[in-house]
Amino acid sequence: MKRILYFTLIAIMSAGTLYAQKSVVKEAKRALDSNNLNEAKNLIQQAITHPETANDPETWKIYGDIGNKAFDNERTNQMLGKQANDKVMYDGLLESYMPYVKADSLGELPDAKGKVKNKVRKDIQGILKANHPFYINGGVYYNEQKDYAKAADFFEIYWNIPMLPMFQEDKSAFNLDSTYQTIKYYAIITAIQAEDHPRALKMIERAINEPFIENSAYKESDLYELLASEYLQLGDTANYLNTLYEGAEKFPKSKYFIPNLVNHFIRQNDSQKAMEYLDKAIANDPSNACDLNSVKGALLSEKKDYAGAEAEYQKALEQDPNCERALEALAVNYILQAQELKEKTATLSDRQQQLANDKKTVELYQKSLPSLEKYTQLLRERNADQSEINSALLKLRNVYYNLSIMGVDKSKELEAVEKELGTTN
Repeated sequence: MKRILYFTLIAIMSAGTLYAQKSVVKEAKRALDSNNLNEAKNLIQQAITHPETANDPETWKIYGDIGNKAFDNERTNQMLGKQANDKVMYDGLLESYMPYVKADSLGELPDAKGKVKNKVRKDIQGILKANHPFYINGGVYYNEQKDYAKAADFFEIYWNIPMLPMFQEDKSAFNLDSTYQTIKYYAIITAIQAEDHPRALKMIERAINEPFIENSAYKESDLYELLASEYLQLGDTANYLNTLYEGAEKFPKSKYFIPNLVNHFIRQNDSQKAMEYLDKAIANDPSNACDLNSVKGALLSEKKDYAGAEAEYQKALEQDPNCERALEALAVNYILQAQELKEKTATLSDRQQQLANDKKTVELYQKSLPSLEKYTQLLRERNADQSEINSALLKLRNVYYNLSIMGVDKSKELEAVEKELGTTN
């Protein structure tokens, strides 16, 4: 008898607790209808954490409605030309999203008979579809406030809404156009600005795996560039290189992937691989001779293939006579040969050979001057950093000095350079 009474009391207490929690949900709804949003929020916070009501779709639907009401109130003021609180408006919009998604997912759970009766979906679908464009506005607002993490939240929600299960049976619910593709990019960029690199990486990978829509904000190759950059930021060298390889294959005209592969192989002292990718880069982008042919020339010069290096520098200058990189490198190419020959001559005892070598050394130094002098002048004309100008002047001083002691009078030029170096030091 006592046991029967005990279970009866438990049943009565459980029913009472359930009724109390249901009452809280009703009170929250009543407060919402009265536009008392603070009270509604306090009440619903109790209901979403209580086991009796936490799994009720209606509980979460009301929670979403509270945020949506805050958004609607300020949006109405905005439309009527009244003072609107943008922060309250967009925070309400943000706060409505997750509860609505939760409510819909709970509504999709089958009942005791195995049937799904989602009573909240239709209303939530209408609200999210109507609110969808305003998540862009919220992202822009928080981007301007420099709260990049929150801006990324808004942009990502805009990205997510058309993909929600509730919209999968209605493919025409949203127009997934160039704007939609652009907002994906904004979501990624703001996540990067927030320095949340793991989040940014997931977004980039997702964007790559989704159909790309042409737009005016960025190219498909930019996603792979961002992916490589994020892997590099996270110290994942293996995936960084894999992305460079994939990008080079997919976008051979890009000025990012192959040059970065070249730089990687140069840092690894693998000149053969670097040269291989340089040749691909030159073939794919012959208009970039100033940089690409200059780099190839430098690699050849390191191997002491001075003739080959000179040919690459000349190719760069044929396309761009003011290519500073090639002008400087060509001059240095001659200077290196002159210095090596000068050192070799110092070890000789054959006077005739010494004279022949000296003549060749002078020729090499003289060959370096036109490009070195032009390079120095270009630096002055563009007001380059003084350290760059001084570096060029030191090279000139070296050439003028060596020519002077080898019988070619460059005393005036040497004096002018030393004076300029003296006034800047």
